[in-house]
Amino acid sequence: MPYTSSTLAPLRHETYRTIWFASLASNFGGLIQAVGAAWMMTTITASENMVALVQTSTALPIMLFSLVSGALADSFDRRRVMLTAQYFMLAVSALLSVSAYFNWLSPWLLLFFTFLIGCGTALNNPSWQASVGDMVPRSDLPGAVTLNSVGFNITRSVGPAIGGVIVAAAGAAAAFAVNTLSYFALIYALIRWKPAPPASTLPRETLGSAVFAGLRYVSMSPNLQKVLLRGLIFGISASSILALLPIVAIDLVVGGPLTYGLMLGSFGIGAIGGAMLNDQLRERFSSETIVRISFAGFALSAAIASFSPIAALTCAGLVISGACWVLALSLFNTIVQLSTPRWVVGRALSLYQTVTFGGIAGGSWLWGVAADRYGVSDTLLISAVVMLFGIVVGLRFAMPAFASLNLDPLNRFIEPALGLDITPRSGPIVVQIDYEIADADVHEFLALMGERRRIRIRDGARNWALMRDLEKPGRWTETYHTPTWVEYIRHNQRRTQADAENIERLRALHHGEQLPQVHRLIERQAIPPDSDVFYKTPIDLHH
Repeated sequence: MPYTSSTLAPLRHETYRTIWFASLASNFGGLIQAVGAAWMMTTITASENMVALVQTSTALPIMLFSLVSGALADSFDRRRVMLTAQYFMLAVSALLSVSAYFNWLSPWLLLFFTFLIGCGTALNNPSWQASVGDMVPRSDLPGAVTLNSVGFNITRSVGPAIGGVIVAAAGAAAAFAVNTLSYFALIYALIRWKPAPPASTLPRETLGSAVFAGLRYVSMSPNLQKVLLRGLIFGISASSILALLPIVAIDLVVGGPLTYGLMLGSFGIGAIGGAMLNDQLRERFSSETIVRISFAGFALSAAIASFSPIAALTCAGLVISGACWVLALSLFNTIVQLSTPRWVVGRALSLYQTVTFGGIAGGSWLWGVAADRYGVSDTLLISAVVMLFGIVVGLRFAMPAFASLNLDPLNRFIEPALGLDITPRSGPIVVQIDYEIADADVHEFLALMGERRRIRIRDGARNWALMRDLEKPGRWTETYHTPTWVEYIRHNQRRTQADAENIERLRALHHGEQLPQVHRLIERQAIPPDSDVFYKTPIDLHH
C-alpha cells in the first residue's frame, strides 16, 4: 500500500533529527563553497566551458566511485564510512582555503580541489542515504528522504545568497574557510551516534563480489532499471540550468556574484516549496505524472532563463525548476529505497547516484561546450527540448507506482544437516529441486518459474535451468549453481517476504505427497579429492 506518513514525522526520531540538523550546517558550508568556486573560476579564466566544468568536477566522482562506495556502505559500518568521508573533505577544504588565500589557484588546480571534495561526497552519500533506513522505521522512510531534500534546499535558499555576499565582501577564500568550519557539527553528531552493529553469521563479501552482486541485483530488477533510465535523462537535461547559471547571471541579466547567489536562492526556495507539496502530490497523482510535471517545469524554467533579461523574472523561473528538482529526485530516491532490501540498498542507491550524477556531470560538460559554440540562450532552449523528450520516454518506460513491497528477510531457510563436513569455501554447489506438476497447470507453472529465475539470479544463483523428465513428463527439475557453500547460504538468506508469494504458489501447484524435493550436491571431477573436503571438521562460517 502507498505510504501516507507525514513529511515531518521522521524528526520524532532523535538520531535522525540530530544528524539532519548537523547536515544543515554542512550543506550550508558546501553551497557557500560552491558559490566561491564557481565565481572564482569566472575571475581566473574567460572560458565558459571551464566555468561549467566546476559543476562537472564535483559530480564526476559521484559517477565514478559511488558503486564502490555503495559496496562499502553495505559491507562496513556506515557510520565509520561517513566519518572517514567527513574528515577527508575537511582536510581538502582547509587546503583549498589556504591555496585561495595565497593566490595559488589556477583553473585546473581549482577543479582538482573540487574534484577531491566530490570524491568525499561520493564516499559519504551511499552510507548516509542507506543509514536513513536504520534511523527511522520503513513507514517514515519517504518522509525522511523528502526531509533530506528539504534540509539541503533550506540551505540552498539562503546559503548561495550569503555566499555571494561573502565572496563580494571578502573573496572566495573566505567562502572556502566557512565551508571548512561547517564539517565540525556533522562530525560531532556522527561521533555521538552509536548504531547497533548488524548481526551476521556469514563472512563479509569481498569488495569485488559485493560490487558484482549490486550490479546483478539492479540488472534483474525492472523497477530499478526504469528509475535509472529516467534519472539519467533528468540529470543530463536538468544540469543545463545550474551549470550555466553563473553565465546567465553575467551575460543575460548583467549581474554580479550577489545576483548569482540570489538566483541559486530562488532555486532553493522553489525546492523547499516542492518538498512541502510532496505528500499532497503523491496522494493525488501517480509517480509517472509527477515525473512528467518535473520535466515540463524544468523545460519552462530553461525557456524563461533563455529569453529573460530581467533578474526577477529569471528567479521566478528558477523557483519552478527548484520545485521540480526536488520532486523528481526525491521520488527517484524513495522508489529505489522502497524497491530494495537492506542487504543491498547502499549499492542500489549508489548505482542510482552513479547514473543520475553521471548525467549531471556529462550534461554540464555538454551544455558548457554548447554554450561556447551556440551561446547561452540557444543552449538553454536546446536543453528544454531534451527535457520534453524525457516526458516522451515515459510513454514506454513509465515509473513504477509509489508503493512498497515487504522486503524484510523471509527467515525461513534452515541450514540442512550434511553428510559431508565441508568448509565455507567448498564448491561449486549444485542445487536441484523436483516438482510434480499436472498438465493443466504447466502454463501457470512456467510463468511462475520465469519469475523464480529472476529472483534466483538476482540473489546470486548461476546457471539457472528448468528441465522436464522425458520418461515422467509430470516431473520438472529446477537447477542452479553457487560458487561455494557460503554463497549458497547467503543466497537463501537474501529471500524477502515479497518473494514468499512466488514460493507458496509454486508449492500449491506441486502434487507430490511431500514438499518439492531439494537435492544439494557438490561438483567434483574424476580426480583426487580437493583439500577443502573433510569428514570430521565442523563448518566454521567465519573463516
